[in-house]
Formats: sequence, structure tokens, C-alpha cells
Amino acid sequence: MAAKKKITVETENKNGETEVMELPERATERIEIKKVPVEKVRIKIVGDTPLLVHAWSEKIKKQLLTDMQMTKREKKEKEHEKKDPFADFVEAAYWITPMPEVRGKPVEEQIKLFEKAIEDGAQFGFPTIAFKKAAITACYSAGYIKSTALMRRLFHVNAVHGAHVGSSQELAILEIEEPPECSEDVVKVGPFSNRVPDLRYRPSFRKWSVELELSLIKTGMFTLEDIVNAIDMGGFMNGVGEWRTEKDGEFGAYHVLRKGE
Repeated sequence: MAAKKKITVETENKNGETEVMELPERATERIEIKKVPVEKVRIKIVGDTPLLVHAWSEKIKKQLLTDMQMTKREKKEKEHEKKDPFADFVEAAYWITPMPEVRGKPVEEQIKLFEKAIEDGAQFGFPTIAFKKAAITACYSAGYIKSTALMRRLFHVNAVHGAHVGSSQELAILEIEEPPECSEDVVKVGPFSNRVPDLRYRPSFRKWSVELELSLIKTGMFTLEDIVNAIDMGGFMNGVGEWRTEKDGEFGAYHVLRKGE
């Protein structure tokens, strides 16, 4: 077997002294990384079932932070705050436009403030990343891919009309035909061994749609049509939002609007 070729390279150590190193010839070969073409397409997502959303309000975030700073004894002695259903409903939406401050006010005034915000052209959003997660989970569940990590890196989903409001996540602006309705649902909260029923008040959008832009690196593994079909499959198998198909619910189903529809 022929001996591997080596080359001599002079380097300088941390003391400023010259050192001689022998490296395999292959280690000095230039590696060329070519630009990978990226394909893009815009699609429209149309809701098939109502979209039930539950954003984390500032009130909930402050409660979490307070609880993290309290001792077990302080938590036991803590008094539970009186429920404010309409305020919970308003604060559970992803507001693009300013959210009306309704908490603590009389219900009649809360409703007037909400209706005024709607009249002034209130806009709502939804996390864009949810549509990508739904597509990847559906492909994995259906057996099309063996690794979700690789597919996550090959394509991106962004909102055509989006915004970042009080959060690092992008919100796709919802196109709606009517204001959200207040949905009252019974949920179970607490540890799995000791779950107790509680009421949740969240906005439900009956007719909704969003516009998305898909970006795909052309590696040959997927085509842009494959990704569009994956988004479509995610809407049928998984859905987005609360009580979606993936979570044994019936909300948040959608499809990709095709030509001719």
C-alpha cells in the first residue's frame, strides 16, 4: 500500500514561535460550496372548521412569573382571582391592532370597548409556525418521512401579511368575515393524577383564511408541489389552534385553495 502523501505547513504558536506541522495532502484541498437555489410560492389557506385560539395574555405571563418566585406555602395561601370571562375572551386573541383594555371593567363597558375596536378595523393574527408544524407532523404520521428534523430545515413558512406584536413569533394576519365569538369550554387542569375541571373563554373564528409564502431549498428530496401537498395534509390530519384534530378535536381544519376553486 502506497504511503499517504503529506505536506509541510509552518504555523505560529501562542508564544510567537514557528512550528512545523505535517498534514495529509487531502486536508489542504479546497472545498467548494455552491449556492443552492431556493423556490418560493404563495398559497392561501382556507379554514374548513372554526379556528379556536388561546394566546398567552400579559396577565397569565405575570401570574407565571409571580408563581415562580413564590414559596410552596405562599402558593397555598394565595387567593384565587375572580374570573372575568369576557376579559379572558378578549385577551386570548392574537391582536395585531391595539387590544382594548377591558379587564376589571363592568361587562357592559367591556362589550362596548370590544365592539368599538371591531368598528375601528380590528385585526387578528395566528402564529405562522403552526402551519409548518402541522405539515411536518402529518408527513411523519403518514410515513412519508422518518425524521422531522431534516424536513424542518428544508423549507420555511412565512406570512404574506404578517406582524410581530409583543412576541418574537410571526403572526399571520387572519382574513375574517365576522368578529370572533366567545367560546365557553370545560377543560381539565393540574397534574395528571389530580386534574380538576375549569372553564375557558376563548375566541372562535368561524370563517377564516391566511396567505402564506413557502420557501424550499432545491436538494431533489422534495418539490415545491410536495410541500404544498404537505401543508394541505397538515390541515386535514392535524389542524391548528386549540382542540384541533391532532388533539381529538374538530377545530382548526383547513385546506390549500387551488386554482379553479
